[in-house]
Amino acid sequence: MKQNIHPDYQQVVFMDTTTGYKFLSGSTKGSEETIEWEDGNTYPLIRVEISSDSHPFYTGRQKFTQADGRVDRFNKKYGFTDANAKPE
Repeated sequence: MKQNIHPDYQQVVFMDTTTGYKFLSGSTKGSEETIEWEDGNTYPLIRVEISSDSHPFYTGRQKFTQADGRVDRFNKKYGFTDANAKPE
């Protein structure tokens, strides 16, 4: 391996500003702001707007916009029903 081309990794705490969720991870990013972690050590704090704690994909609160097709939406909008459909 070539010397002096790899970034320096350090432990940092990422904090989701939406939910307050914090996690410790390795990163090349640094910060002037610090926080004391659960192990008693002080680490740089990096604030992020979205993490796995607040992202809709991970939380299951995502919207499914294409649930039904164009014909179904048209029929729903104008109140048409299927005459051949079996009654429930």
